Amino acid sequence: MAEFLAGSEELFVEQMNLKAKELGMNDTCFKNCHGIDEDGHLTSSNDIALMSRELLSNHPKITEYTTIWMDSLRNGESELVNTNKIIRNYNGATGLKTGSTSLALFNLSASATRDGLSLIAVIMRGETSAIRFSEAQKLLDYGFSNYEFVQCAKAGDIVKTIEINKGTISSVDVIYETDSGALIKKGEKDNVTTQVVLDEKISAPISKGQKLGEIHYLLNDDIIATTNLIAKQEVKKLTLVNMFTHTFGKWFCLLR
Repeated sequence: MAEFLAGSEELFVEQMNLKAKELGMNDTCFKNCHGIDEDGHLTSSNDIALMSRELLSNHPKITEYTTIWMDSLRNGESELVNTNKIIRNYNGATGLKTGSTSLALFNLSASATRDGLSLIAVIMRGETSAIRFSEAQKLLDYGFSNYEFVQCAKAGDIVKTIEINKGTISSVDVIYETDSGALIKKGEKDNVTTQVVLDEKISAPISKGQKLGEIHYLLNDDIIATTNLIAKQEVKKLTLVNMFTHTFGKWFCLLR
C-alpha cells in the first residue's frame, strides 16, 4: 500500500510524519509504515487519541468495518475474527484498533458512542490482552457516567433576522455556519449561556454565506464553543438602476 500511494515505504513514512505534525501529534515519530518495533519509532496515548479522532470524524465509514465481529474470506474457506473484543461486549462500541509487539506490549484505541456522545479511550503497555480491554471499558464507563454532549448550534438554523441598509431587500436571515457543541459535566447544561456578537444593522452588498458575526457559548464564563453567523442569502446594494427597475416592476404589476 505504501509503495502504491507514495512510490516507496520511505516516502510514505515521510508523509505519515507530516500528517502527524499537521494533527498536532507532537510526541510521534514514525520510522516505518508497518508498526513493528524499531529504535525511535514512538508515539503517546494522547497522539493515538488525536489520530483516532481524525479517523472517526472525517472518515466515519470506517466504523462499518471496525464493528464487524467475524467475517469469512475465499467463499468461506477461511474466517477472520476481530481482535477488538470490546466490539462484542460493550454497549455502543464503534471500534477502533488493537496493536501489540514484544516491546510495546498490548495496546488499544477503543471508541464508543451513546446518546450522541462519542468517546475514545487509549490504553498503552497493557501487561495482557485482557487488561487493555478491561481498562478501556473503565475509562469509557467513567466518561459516559460523568459527561454529556450538549448541542449548541445546528448548521442552517436561523438565529435572527436583521435589517439591511441600502439593500434591494430590507432584511436578511442570519444562520449558523456549522454545527457546534461541547463536552460538559453532567448537571451543568442549565449553566450554559450565550453571547452574540452581531451588528443589528449592516449595509449592503452582502454575499450569501458572508460572515456577519459569531456566537459564543459559555460555561462559568469560559467559552466552550463558538460558531460563525452568516448570511442565508445575497443582498445586492441598492442603486439608481435597480431602484428604478424595482419601482417600475411594482408599478407595472399594479397597472395589470
